[in-house]
Amino acid sequence: MTPKIMIILGSGSDIEIAEKSMNILEKLEIPYSLKIASAHRTPNLVREIVTQGTNAGIEVFIGIAGLAAHLPGTIAAFTPRPVIGVPVDVKTGGIDALQSIVQMPYPSPIATVGIDRGDNAAILAAQFIGLYDEEVRQKVINLRKEYAEKVKRSNEEIVQKIEKKFLQNDFLRIKNLEINKIEVDENEACCKNQDAEVAIIVGRQNDVVNAKKITTLLDRLKITHDMKVVCPIRSTKKFTNYVKSMKNAKIFIGVSSNSSQVTGGIVGLTDRPVIGVPCTNEYGDDYMLTTVSMPPGVPVATVGINNSKNAAVLAAEILAINNPDITGLLDKLKDKKINL
Repeated sequence: MTPKIMIILGSGSDIEIAEKSMNILEKLEIPYSLKIASAHRTPNLVREIVTQGTNAGIEVFIGIAGLAAHLPGTIAAFTPRPVIGVPVDVKTGGIDALQSIVQMPYPSPIATVGIDRGDNAAILAAQFIGLYDEEVRQKVINLRKEYAEKVKRSNEEIVQKIEKKFLQNDFLRIKNLEINKIEVDENEACCKNQDAEVAIIVGRQNDVVNAKKITTLLDRLKITHDMKVVCPIRSTKKFTNYVKSMKNAKIFIGVSSNSSQVTGGIVGLTDRPVIGVPCTNEYGDDYMLTTVSMPPGVPVATVGINNSKNAAVLAAEILAINNPDITGLLDKLKDKKINL
């Protein structure tokens, strides 16, 4: 049986991070392969593993590396399949590896997750596969419910055991609290194309320039899309209505130069993969760290700062898992046979 996912470690010392990925994939019952190959010390081995793996039917690659962390980028050079990068904390808190992995040139995106977050890499890979495998999708949904239940249980296991003079533990006790279902008003969502494959949410008007690069490239790749400018903080109801109304979208892309509220808001409302584009604002700040550093269970596939074109390519790579026509276009794009 051909595995769906291949995990490649840059070094045997990264095995603890790989264990996080493997534990998730075992729980989700998704076949996978594990290899150790260095982008610098065994480049030919990486090439052959990735090339032959792609030809054999691998659908998603996970590259785990620290320090210079060129492994995920090297993997991306030899496959049109999506590559997920996991930076490892070795020397500088993992920031060196994170920068190496996430700041990739166009058209070679890496779906980067947080430092040491092998678990989120596996969940993200499962989300990609779940777009075409309903059984996998349901398993991911159930796994995320387990993460949510763990948070709720913490109120009984931690909070309720705290004894302080003025702490009112019985006020709105979580285990007795009724959680009301979100009522969606599709008329307020203002979707131009509710059947689009990709939904793009822009945090504020200043970010539209970056977002339009995504729509232009998706048009050229013949991928349907819809775009909405809405802030989850200033317009919570409109934001929720839009995300929930785009129920046919396979992928969401959040573009934001204002913290990570857009991508964080999206990932809390959908089980679909979410791609994050952190942007700079008028003060020169970027929000890459707050976009990529998501807690377990809710990964955001982060691309480089202002690199919205790579977000479009990554969306295409994900959709190409089950679409040979898009795969053909991506092959030509990466070989510079076409210029998009």
